[in-house]
Amino acid sequence: MAERHCLLLHGFTGGPYEVLPLAEHLEGLGYVCHVPTLPGHGDEFSAIGQIPFHHWLDSAAELTERLTREHGEIDLVGFSMGGLLSMYLANRYPVRRLVLLSAAAIYVSPVRLARDMAYRIRIKDWEQLGRVRRTPFKAAVQFMKLVRLVKQQELRRVTVPTLIVQGKQDHIVHPRSAHYIYRRIRGERELYLLEQSKHMVCTDPEAQQLFHKVEQFLVHAQQEGR
Repeated sequence: MAERHCLLLHGFTGGPYEVLPLAEHLEGLGYVCHVPTLPGHGDEFSAIGQIPFHHWLDSAAELTERLTREHGEIDLVGFSMGGLLSMYLANRYPVRRLVLLSAAAIYVSPVRLARDMAYRIRIKDWEQLGRVRRTPFKAAVQFMKLVRLVKQQELRRVTVPTLIVQGKQDHIVHPRSAHYIYRRIRGERELYLLEQSKHMVCTDPEAQQLFHKVEQFLVHAQQEGR
């Protein structure tokens, strides 16, 4: 396979670890993968409440502009909030194929979230619970502004071939989100549901199944000249 570049974008309050397993799988197939940390995340998490949503867009756009200028068309993978950013980018830059993982068009399912929080308390997953508590309300407001922007201005403009992946047990992004996106984007698209997966589809038990599907969508399509 000729050298192909793929940009993978993580989710709100997360980090590259959310998509790294998929990036490693793609690198094993010959891809050059780029997995940045968005502003206000990673070591900067304490400042996330000071980051306006357009900084996430600008940071992702700057990297996409450089990659496409240097390498031509790229493939793009967005997880959760990264899926929203990816749709924005696909409408502006030479993106060959787009993969949306747990893309956050319909974000919080209160009942599912409550069940997950109860489960994490039961298993004493204090790290995740602590991250939720440390997320400032201001940051959540900026995230919701991004959701509104993409739903109102970007979704119906997406025309690149798109694979939409959603875990049916997702406690963060409601599974209806995937159907919502599928009905509204205008290009060639495919909806792929993971029966047992929650939000973190790249690390959940069906991850290998997901990787194989993404491989089919990106690599086999390239080999067929699409």
